[in-house]
Amino acid sequence: MNQSHQKSSINGVGLGLKRELIPQIQTAFGDDSIANINFVEIAPENWINVSGKAAKQLDWFVDRYPIVCHGLCLSLGGLSPLNTDFLKQVKKFLQQHHIPLYTEHLSYSTDAYNGQQGYLYDLLPIPFTEEAVHYVAARIRQTQDILGERIAVENASFYVKAPISTMDELSFIKAVLAEADCLLHIDINNIYVNSVNFDFDPHEFLRGIPGERIVYGHVAGHYQQKPDLLVDTHGENIIDPVWALLEEAYQLFGTFPTLLERDNNIPPLKLLMQEINKIATIQNRYIELSHDQRTA
Repeated sequence: MNQSHQKSSINGVGLGLKRELIPQIQTAFGDDSIANINFVEIAPENWINVSGKAAKQLDWFVDRYPIVCHGLCLSLGGLSPLNTDFLKQVKKFLQQHHIPLYTEHLSYSTDAYNGQQGYLYDLLPIPFTEEAVHYVAARIRQTQDILGERIAVENASFYVKAPISTMDELSFIKAVLAEADCLLHIDINNIYVNSVNFDFDPHEFLRGIPGERIVYGHVAGHYQQKPDLLVDTHGENIIDPVWALLEEAYQLFGTFPTLLERDNNIPPLKLLMQEINKIATIQNRYIELSHDQRTA
């Protein structure tokens, strides 16, 4: 298995590539105003086998930015067999466009009825049990065997506890990472969202993360439906407690590459750059701090 995916494959700050942002990035490319966009993230489901204008847009970004793939439909915790035909398409896509990393959600998004698999268009929680650890880890290993490389899995947000759970979320994540020997795509906002929805300390959770497995991170805004219910919409600005959690993550684990997710209520690129620049400023602060500590 190729284990060449290192943290150096991408660096700095990334942005989720949405269609409405493409012409804005292309127009501003080379300008200092977007200099802190160091890499972009795409969902392979939206780009595999595209043609025409979309194919030309993809080629433009491949030529100018490191790209990572963050999948939506693999359903690592689902009961249906893994979609190996899709994974073979992903492998070809990654190789064709020299994309260094594929990540997926630690959740499930498929169900089966009368022998037919269907997509639920949502990311649902996996029961936190030893049995589920073995099941999901085996599916991750199968994925890695097909792709010929390690993948990273992302800690997911959720709103109701999966039935029959016998472990807490952190223990489940750590057990899956260890048994599958995969990487971690850490989502800082999801930690905060779950901490509010299920009343735990997000900083204590963060301190339990195996930082050596982090390959890159997500940060985003969310919607407060009730004081004790947050929804991970990626449609709002990042709030102060999430910024604070990101800073602590850098203190604990170093300045891993971090991507801004904005999937809804997408403002003009000029406004998005305010949060991208803030991530870059925080990263630079901890890079300088780390350098000063090494040379002291």
